[in-house]
Amino acid sequence: MHVLLFGVVKDTAGVPVLTVPEELQDVAALKAWLYATYPSLQQLKSLMIAINSTYATDDQLLDATAEIAVIPPVSGG
Repeated sequence: MHVLLFGVVKDTAGVPVLTVPEELQDVAALKAWLYATYPSLQQLKSLMIAINSTYATDDQLLDATAEIAVIPPVSGG
């Protein structure tokens, strides 16, 4: 399953796209895997997951054919 990374998440991983284990079934499992694999991400105030360009809740199931993106906190002015 491929996951697109943006901002500080991309900088932390060092790549714009990750291949994550297929056994991750929902957004909560994906977040847990990201935090375990890249512990410095735990310092972020939030980490949003989007599936097919729509923000997903932690209990939303992952689909290997969907576009999955990890979006770090965004600030603006």
